[in-house]
Amino acid sequence: MKTLYKFRFAALCLALAGAMPLQAGAGILDDDEARKAILDLRSKVENLGRELNARLDTKSDKRDALDLVNQHEQTVQEIARLRGQIEVLANDIANAQKRQKDFYADLDARIAKLEPRQVSIDGKTAEVDPGELKSYDAAMATFKTGDYKAAATALSEFVRRYPGSSYASNAQYWLGNAYYAQRDYKNAIAAQEIVASTYQDSAKAPDAMLNIASSYTELKDKKNARKALLSLVSKYPESTAAVAAKDRLAVLK
Repeated sequence: MKTLYKFRFAALCLALAGAMPLQAGAGILDDDEARKAILDLRSKVENLGRELNARLDTKSDKRDALDLVNQHEQTVQEIARLRGQIEVLANDIANAQKRQKDFYADLDARIAKLEPRQVSIDGKTAEVDPGELKSYDAAMATFKTGDYKAAATALSEFVRRYPGSSYASNAQYWLGNAYYAQRDYKNAIAAQEIVASTYQDSAKAPDAMLNIASSYTELKDKKNARKALLSLVSKYPESTAAVAAKDRLAVLK
C-alpha cells in the first residue's frame, strides 16, 4: 500500500513539473520568473513528498506495530489454550494411572481370596479354598453358640458342597455331635458312621465310633453300644477314645 502511494505521488510530481514549461511557453511568465516558479514548485513538491512519506512511514510503522501486538496476543492466547489442554491431559493421565493402580490392587486382593490356603487340621497340613474355609468357620461358629439346629443345617450343607474338602471329616463329625446335642440319636449315629467308614484315617474316626456307642446307650441299646466299643478298641487300640471305650466296656458287663 505504501509503495502504491509513493508511485502516485511521483506521478503527480512529474505531472506538475511537466506543466510548468507549458505555462511559461504560453506567455504567462517570462523565462526567469518561470524558472524561479518551477524551482519553488519543485521545492514545495519535494517538501510535500518528504512530509507525506514521513506520514506514510509513521502510519505503516504503527500499523505494523499493531499487527505485531495482535499477533502476540493471538500467540499468548494459543499458548494458554495449549497449556490448558496439557493440564487436562496430565490430569486424565494421572486419573488413569490411579484407576489402573486401584484395579491391580483390587485384582490382587481378589486373586488372594481365591488362592488355596494352608491350614493345620488335627496336626496335619492341608490346603483349602477360601470359600470352604469361610463356610466351615461359619458353621463351627454357629455350633459354638449352642444353636445346634442351625449348626446341623450349616454343617450338612458344608459336606454336601465340599465332599472332598480336608474339613469334610471334621464337619461330618461335628454334624453328628449337633444331632446328639439335640437328642436326635438316630441321625447322630448315621452321621458318625459316615466318619467311621468314609474317613477311617481321620483323627476324628475313633471319637466318632465312641459317639456312636454313646448314642446307642442313650437309646437303651446296650448290644449295639457294646459292639461299637469293641470295634473301636480293635481298630484304634492306641487312641484316647479306645481308653475311654475300655472303661465303658467294663461298666456294660
